[in-house]
Amino acid sequence: MASLNDLPIRDDLRGLTPYGAPQEHVRIRLNVNENTHPIPEAVATDIVTALAAVVLGLNRYPDREFTQLRESLAGYLGSGLTRDNIWAANGSNEVLQQIMQAFGGPGRSVLGFPPTYSMHSIIAAGTGTTWIAGERDAAFEISPQTAVHWIEKTKPDIVFFCSPNNPTGTPLSLDTIVAAYDATDGIVVVDEAYAEFAPAELPTALGLLAGRERLIVSRTMSKAFAFAGARLGFLAADPAVTDALRLVRLPYHLSALTQAAAIAALAHSGEMLAMVDDIKEQRDRLLEELPRLGYPVWRSWANFVLFGGVENPHAVFEALLEQDIIIRDIGIPNHLRVTAGTATETTAFLEALGGLDAGAVGTGALGKINS
Repeated sequence: MASLNDLPIRDDLRGLTPYGAPQEHVRIRLNVNENTHPIPEAVATDIVTALAAVVLGLNRYPDREFTQLRESLAGYLGSGLTRDNIWAANGSNEVLQQIMQAFGGPGRSVLGFPPTYSMHSIIAAGTGTTWIAGERDAAFEISPQTAVHWIEKTKPDIVFFCSPNNPTGTPLSLDTIVAAYDATDGIVVVDEAYAEFAPAELPTALGLLAGRERLIVSRTMSKAFAFAGARLGFLAADPAVTDALRLVRLPYHLSALTQAAAIAALAHSGEMLAMVDDIKEQRDRLLEELPRLGYPVWRSWANFVLFGGVENPHAVFEALLEQDIIIRDIGIPNHLRVTAGTATETTAFLEALGGLDAGAVGTGALGKINS
């Protein structure tokens, strides 16, 4: 059997590894920031009904422009947006890939600020776009000055921000986004996959779109909507951006089933988002309880918490896995990340972590980081 190296693969892809969090069949999965709450039964019934109606027409191609879905997404986002401002694809990863295909590519570059969502750099590699790693300020923040410094230093064609940031949970100020936009002639992308878990009273980057035709705000239904398995991501931007993405999208890229399921779910957005407050409560519980166990935490506006004080992250990961609990080792020294689950799941995780033998797994606080 041939190996990957035996194939005439692109030179810039040699030596790379695909994205992939560990997939284990365990009792408690708190490793990939899924919404651990199931879809309400009444909503699920309506989704199934919508799917059943579509099945009879699967011999025909779906609406290539997914018009009704874009109208539903615009209604959900508000902010004066219309369907002309909206684009969608099979998960926000495909949305980001299409952005790279349209505005990046060979000879072009994208600036990001690690540690951040690992797919940003992977999508850059897949589209032949040069990835530039900027540096963050203390506490994983990005000030307007830092963003402008890296833009002026590297002259990227695309700038990627993640707010709240994954894997740290760190928020990003609107001042930083505005400063970055004003400092570049390129595209600025704000990945707001976890926006619904931030304080509800605070504005998001959606409010910055008017008059900024090079600003893109991406979202997903995977997290707050408990729709990870449906694969529906979307963005809001100037209509010219959606025209650009039409040049690179595959024909009929959103299936009729995906469109129908998403439209039905959006019709119940209030019920679908009712679980967000409970998830935020469990996140805040983690922020409070982990330091009591000797693990300092970073402030988080997402549905997960990054915690430090872990002398041997791999050993702690394995020790929890033995108890049928999986969290995430994201490669930051002395840190692990845990998703906020249900109250029962959060309790089980905290009890398991607190019961670990410190001598066996090498845990212990390394000093207060930032709570």
